[in-house]
Amino acid sequence: MLNLISNIPTVLTIFLLGCGATFTNNEKITGYNLSTPDKTLILPDTLREVSGLTNIDSTTFACIQDENGILFIYDAINSQLKKQYTFNIDGDYEGITRVDQTIYVLRSDGTLFEILNYTSDNFKLTSYDTGIPANNNEGLCYDKDNNRLLVACKGKIGKGPEFKDKRVIYGFDLQTKTLTKEPVFDFDLQVLKEFAIKNKLNLPTKTRKKKGEPTTEPFIKFRASAICIHPVTKKLFLLSASDYLLFIFSMNGDIEHIEQLNPAKYNKAEGITFYENGDMLITNEGQDKKPTLLYFKYSQK
Repeated sequence: MLNLISNIPTVLTIFLLGCGATFTNNEKITGYNLSTPDKTLILPDTLREVSGLTNIDSTTFACIQDENGILFIYDAINSQLKKQYTFNIDGDYEGITRVDQTIYVLRSDGTLFEILNYTSDNFKLTSYDTGIPANNNEGLCYDKDNNRLLVACKGKIGKGPEFKDKRVIYGFDLQTKTLTKEPVFDFDLQVLKEFAIKNKLNLPTKTRKKKGEPTTEPFIKFRASAICIHPVTKKLFLLSASDYLLFIFSMNGDIEHIEQLNPAKYNKAEGITFYENGDMLITNEGQDKKPTLLYFKYSQK
């Protein structure tokens, strides 16, 4: 357990989060007091663009930042970098996860880097061109029960109206080291909007005016910035930094909860991981602020 600190033809109206908005906390559903982290760490400027993290043990995590091919090992108790490894040339690295003594890193173009025996100075690096159809991919996590990695596409996987509301997560089989032919999670943006309406969530809205009467609906981009499977509940947690939202899904892909996140605390939430007891870590990129690590104790339901 961690002990640390256009008027053609669409009219779009968006009420931004943070402008007088109030943020309720649904701890009984999420298992966390997301309005008040138990501890907050200010990360060093080296990690200003921290873009993903994964737990190592009860006090340490590994992370990356999205400009350099460097693996950072961070000691949360002493709030310091323990070690760093250059594993590849500079690039847009967005996701990271650990499978025993192997670290996997996701580049935004869908390439996976396997760092075997990452604690050794003589680690072995292998890359896999997954062939994932999306150009921008950010979420990566280990699905232990199915011996695979999950890779979340941040954007659309194709052109045309049929892809407009479609968001997916693919599986990467750890035995065959190949990507699933079809997504293992297939999300419909309209279903998420209907869920938000049904549950009376106070989300930003947009009004579209076409041939008929103007219609107003929740404004949700659903651009996955980080994913992780909860070790206790086995639910899929997904962060959409641009929405300031946390989504919780069943492993069948059904939406179970949407939680609004206060932009003052989650200015750009791009990393999420759990310790084995359920305690959760979320990292924020620095942008015009300092990069932060937020720690939340898990409250059993």
